[in-house]
Amino acid sequence: MFPEFNLDPPDPPAGAKEAKKRSPEEDKEYQEWLSRHLKPAEHDRLTHLLLQRLKDNKSQLQQMFEEMSGHWGYEDPFYRYYHGSFQVYGVQSTTEKAVKLLQGLLPERQLNRVFERIIGEGTGKEFEMEHNKEWDRHTRPMLEAFTHAKFMVEMAVRYADLPEPPMPMPSGWAALLYLYDLR
Repeated sequence: MFPEFNLDPPDPPAGAKEAKKRSPEEDKEYQEWLSRHLKPAEHDRLTHLLLQRLKDNKSQLQQMFEEMSGHWGYEDPFYRYYHGSFQVYGVQSTTEKAVKLLQGLLPERQLNRVFERIIGEGTGKEFEMEHNKEWDRHTRPMLEAFTHAKFMVEMAVRYADLPEPPMPMPSGWAALLYLYDLR
């Protein structure tokens, strides 16, 4: 009636046991991945340090969040995007400012690679007339980078008053830990 089940995996197909050779790029990526993993005591130390620095920098974080939520910092860049205005490029400076603040909270750690890629794809761009032909390809990553940075700043403000790192973790706190590869 029920299929037979056991915990022993089936034998791999012939030739599958041979180790796949990694390219130098894959090797470098793997070594970087290993370097980001921490022993539990160091992880706990950095998590508590982050929480303390959130408290110490709450006013700066709050000010950054207000700037990113206001008319000129939030509403206007999205309007400029939909309007097709080169002024959307100005959102990059706000994003870079927010990322600098976030990095400064825990300079002992690199920011998450996915976050860094999103920020890299959405900052450092200068307007060229040719960009109008592929508007979305050139400008949408700027708003994506801004939105991710704004989210992280908002989570930093929201959780700055925690007495201790929470368990179980709210999703926003867990996401903030991921920003510093502490999750």
